Formats: sequence, C-alpha cells, structure tokens
Amino acid sequence: MSKHEKIRVMIADDHPVVCKGLAAIIHADPGMQLVAEVSNGAQAVQAFRDTRPDVVLIDLRMPVMSGVEAIKTIRQEFPFAAFIILTTFKGDEDIYRGLEAGAKGYLLKGMPSQELLDAIRHVHRGGRYVPQPVLDTLASRPPNSNLTGREMEVLRLIVRGMSTKQIAENLGIS
Repeated sequence: MSKHEKIRVMIADDHPVVCKGLAAIIHADPGMQLVAEVSNGAQAVQAFRDTRPDVVLIDLRMPVMSGVEAIKTIRQEFPFAAFIILTTFKGDEDIYRGLEAGAKGYLLKGMPSQELLDAIRHVHRGGRYVPQPVLDTLASRPPNSNLTGREMEVLRLIVRGMSTKQIAENLGIS
C-alpha cells in the first residue's frame, strides 16, 4: 500500500448503534475508508464480493448467517480475506471458532478506539491481533473439550501467533 492509499474497511454487525460508532471511528482516521456496512452474514458475503475490502470487522452472532459462517464462506472464494471479529462474547469456544474460521483478530467491543485502529492496521499488514485477555481465555480452555488432538494443536499454534500458512507448514499440510 502506498502512503496515499487508504485501508478499505467493511463493517458487519446487526446493532445499528455499534455500526454508527465504528463508522465514525473509521471516518475520523485519514488512513482508512469505510467501503460497506451490513447487518447480517449473508449481506457480508455479497458486500465482500462487491467491494473487496482490505479488512472486515465482523460480529460473531448476526441474523441470517453467523459471522463464523460468513468468514468461512468468504474465505472459500477469497482465501486471503482479512477479518477481525468484534464481539461482546469472550467464551473460549467463540474465540476458537472465529480464529479457526480464519479471523486474524479478535476484539471485544469494549476496547478503546485507538486499539481498534491499531488492530486494523496490524491485520492489514498481515499480522494477527489478539489481545492478552483473549489469549488468556484461550489458554485456560479445558483440555478435555470436544476438540480433537489436531484441533488443539492448531489452536496452540494460533495462540502463538502463527499465520495459516505457518501452521500448515508446521503441521505438514496444505
């Protein structure tokens, strides 16, 4: 990205007040541009196809299609799509499902606006953004959850900050 190109951001959240607040934060940053704002997962899939944003802020629980399902659907067509889950849910299963689906970040809606902007920039540069409280929740996940050994192995690599490509190389899979 040249210094004159803006980070193109899409918001997918079914709460209008949250969307308006996120939009205001993005509009106030001269390095970002809001390209779409949708209220359910199915709309997110179509809006992604139409606008090809650099980063998508997406809620986990939305009508019609969940955030996790929208991420999976979009990533089938656009494997390098970058998502940051933005939610009020901090349960370990929610976090795990979102990251497993391919999200590069996971933020709780109570975070400061500067953290949101930092996360968008970091994910846009190809990094992962998972704050320490979320990592702590993942680390305390019960060992006898309904995950397979392989899923737990993938989760451990995600928590260590590895990219999908690095995880695949580490596990010897494509």
